[in-house]
Amino acid sequence: MSNTNDYVLSESAGHVATLTFNRPDKANALSEEMMDALEMLLNEADSDPAVRVIVIAAKGKIFCGGHDLAQMRSHDEDAYFSALFARCSKLMGAIRNARRPVIARVQGAAVAAGCQLVATCDLAYAADHAKFGVNGINLGLFCSTPSVALSRAVQPRQALELLLTGKLVTAPRAVELGLLNAAVPANELDDVVSNAARAIADKLPEAVALGKDLFWKQLALSVDAAYKSAGAAMVVNMANKDTQALIDGFIAKH
Repeated sequence: MSNTNDYVLSESAGHVATLTFNRPDKANALSEEMMDALEMLLNEADSDPAVRVIVIAAKGKIFCGGHDLAQMRSHDEDAYFSALFARCSKLMGAIRNARRPVIARVQGAAVAAGCQLVATCDLAYAADHAKFGVNGINLGLFCSTPSVALSRAVQPRQALELLLTGKLVTAPRAVELGLLNAAVPANELDDVVSNAARAIADKLPEAVALGKDLFWKQLALSVDAAYKSAGAAMVVNMANKDTQALIDGFIAKH
């Protein structure tokens, strides 16, 4: 299955839907149109029973250059900016709340809201030459909304250093910070992402969806509340007939 629009390309194969930013001439910036297109296709993929994993990728040298600053500067009313950042937050929420795991395939720089997007995805892999940062501060604009996702992926002081200095870090450093799962040579990126996606797609979809939901929710809870929520999730999971069949098969072999 494939679908194309001016902003994001969508293609599905082998239980994996790949959504590809298609505005390399605009640094794949998160314009209003780009955000709308991505959220629409993300929701479509997440509701497709044939899809088990979603990959977000990009064409060109830059993964995502953040918000479309030219579009932003064509407005000066507070109501517009409130709506814009609410729209961006809604997109990030759609990624985090998707039942399918979402993987970022980062072939180039991801900065500001682009870095926010990477931090929001469940998993992230990048070419080792890619760079990352939340550099709005260089233009006098603290990356407040990107800080929400970044501070949940990276230790607070490391995140704040990036936010306050506007410096960019390499992909290997982003791995050390916890922003990425791995940084690999560019010619290996497709294989690494594909292997990760296939490994997840091979698992029981109901268990993956339940696990993703529980994992992110329990992080916001106290330890006691997290264990209570996790225990309840285990009860639901154990009641699943497919899970029971898999466990019975394992027992029979051992």
